[in-house]
Amino acid sequence: MEIEGNFNTVEYRSGALRLIDQRRLPAEESYVECRSAGEVAEAIRAMTVRGAPAIGVAAAYGMAMAVGRSAHLGPEAQIAVLDEAAAVLSGARPTAVNLFWAIRRMREAAEASEFAGEKLAEELLELAHEIHRDDIATCRLIGDHGAALLSPETSLLTHCNAGGLATAGYGTAGGVIRSGFREGKVSRVFVDETRPFLQGARLTAWELSRDGIPVVLITDNMAAYCMRLGKIGAVVVGADRIAANGDVANKVGTYGLAVLAREHKIPFYVAAPMSTIDMDTPSGDEIPIEERPPEEVRRIGDTLIAPEKVEVFNPAFDVTPAGLVDALITERGLVRLAEGESVGSLYP
Repeated sequence: MEIEGNFNTVEYRSGALRLIDQRRLPAEESYVECRSAGEVAEAIRAMTVRGAPAIGVAAAYGMAMAVGRSAHLGPEAQIAVLDEAAAVLSGARPTAVNLFWAIRRMREAAEASEFAGEKLAEELLELAHEIHRDDIATCRLIGDHGAALLSPETSLLTHCNAGGLATAGYGTAGGVIRSGFREGKVSRVFVDETRPFLQGARLTAWELSRDGIPVVLITDNMAAYCMRLGKIGAVVVGADRIAANGDVANKVGTYGLAVLAREHKIPFYVAAPMSTIDMDTPSGDEIPIEERPPEEVRRIGDTLIAPEKVEVFNPAFDVTPAGLVDALITERGLVRLAEGESVGSLYP
């Protein structure tokens, strides 16, 4: 499947899901192959693959492989295997709603299908391919809608990684950056290192450099000063879940950037596909926030940087209130949340 960029985040071939191992970047570009839903779930849990849209695509392939491996069973047994795969994948990470969206879409397709055995396996694999293709097309639209918001030669700030590595290949916030750079709207990108997992330093700086987009890496606690110095023209980030009222769950540190952007009168944009919006969750208060292992904070790689037994609080995400988001950028267009526009306006 042809994608934008010069690496494949997610690729299905010869009965296996091939994932770029994001834990090893930027030092080593290596790939992991998954041949079962359980292996896909472990790759999601271990952050071999990460980013809400990429997780959703990977989960769809995990479901398809589960059905393929059970094609010799009867229809009822095949659906039971699919349900087991759904349960395993659902437990991998709790915050990214795209995971549950993809699982539900695959499950509903299986229920509605008139086929079983090999035919059902083929049908669900084609649906996984469709979800994959749709993500790339969706991110291109998000990128183009977002670029239209930018003035020429804007210097952007982004947090974590919401580029090609977090999606099927183009990016959400990264898509805005790519489209904006192509149109002369983006001059350079400041990237927060994004402690403790360093997705900004390891991943975003790597992929932007490979795309030839000027990038400046900063530590997380430098953002406010960069804003004060006038180095930042706008902030654009991705999202892992957006509640019905527009509250945004994204990588921890996003909320602080939104507060800083408001103080410095800098536009703050969130780029995400419609599949990231969870209309069943009324507000950010109801979004489950994953807590990661304490060793991610106590160590950088294998190096201990804090007392070995010190207590650690390590939420993977925080929640930014809708009123701090100048615009939500989706494939269907914009919602100016800070001006009181409703997420519901995106739905016919």
